[in-house]
Formats: sequence, structure tokens, C-alpha cells
Amino acid sequence: MTDRDITGLVAKAPLDQRIAQIVRPTVEGMGFELVRLRYMGGAKRATLQIMAERPDGTMEVDDCADLSRAVSAALDVDDPVEGAYALEVSSPGIDRPLTRLKDFERFAGWECKLETNELIDGRKRFKGELEGVEDDEVLIRIPEGVIGLKFEWIADAKLLLSDALIAESLKARKAAGTAQPDMDESLYDDIEDASDDDADGDDEEDDDGQRQQA
Repeated sequence: MTDRDITGLVAKAPLDQRIAQIVRPTVEGMGFELVRLRYMGGAKRATLQIMAERPDGTMEVDDCADLSRAVSAALDVDDPVEGAYALEVSSPGIDRPLTRLKDFERFAGWECKLETNELIDGRKRFKGELEGVEDDEVLIRIPEGVIGLKFEWIADAKLLLSDALIAESLKARKAAGTAQPDMDESLYDDIEDASDDDADGDDEEDDDGQRQQA
């Protein structure tokens, strides 16, 4: 990943971009990929949230802990943030943000919602089934049919949480041998299909990933 590959979906604000450029060599040097980075100021304490994963999409608790320590050391050398903040390193989670063009290709067939920077045919928000990628366009099936949105137009995107997505995630973890032995699958049995939510709603993003807080 070059600096220009750190798009606004991965690191949005100028400070996010600067921090991403600092931590990226550490993240990639340890065999991970940077999925998203956000610095969020707060009245009590600011938080630096880093989402990462291995190229195969896995990210375990121990991985989060190891990466958190390494990133913290890198930021101690060239810290662009003034004042105290909490460092949170996590996996992208099940209803993950989609921040790279390859994410939209990898999760073809799953429901997502996305928002564009500007109005496209009178709307900014879209919800539907991903149909993959064609050149620099993300293909998504909406009620009107399949449309293509240029990747550079997308301001925000994430998968929609559903029973099917959770089941597939658990299946993949078991196949990879990374499922936690004490994982209680019944916790997910009654989750309402998020695809029924209003595409224009202001529902908050859930983070079901592993997390290590420094």
C-alpha cells in the first residue's frame, strides 16, 4: 500500500492520513493490512481506533495485542497527536466497514449500505446486494437494478449485519481453526436482519471485532 492508497475511506481527516502514514509500515511489517483508522476527540479522553486484519481476513485477540504494542511504540517515536488518548486496535468485525476496492469484490453477494460524497441521481445513500467490481466502479443491486458507482465517489460503506452473514463468519472461522472454543453461537440466533433497516437511517455502526485497548 502506497501513501496514495490510503484513501478517505481508510483514513478520512488530514490527521488520520498523517497517522496512517506513520503506522502503516509497522502494520504491514507485521503481516497485517490497515483497514480503517480514525482519531476521535472527546471531552474526557480522545481515542485512536485502528482496524486491521491479515490478508486472509483473520485477526485474533493476540494479534490485536501484539499490533497494539508495536503501533504504540511507533507513535512514541513520531507522535502527531497532542495530549492523552486511548489506542484501540481491533478487527473490522462482522458488519465491517468496506474501505478498499478489493473489499467490495471480496464481499460480493452480501448486503451493504453506502453513501456517496455527492448526489447521484438525486440521492446519496444506497442499500443493496454487492455485485462485485468492474474497473474502478463498485456494482450494487438496488430495487431499480444494478448500478455502478465509482470508488472515488464513495464516502462511507459497510456490510449489513444479518443472521446469514454471522453464520458465514462463524463457519469461516471454524474452517480456519480460529473460532474461540467457548464461542456461544446462540448469542447470534435472534439478531434481526439489518437489511430491513431504512437505508436513510442514522443507525450506529456495530464493532463485533476483537479489540485491544492500550
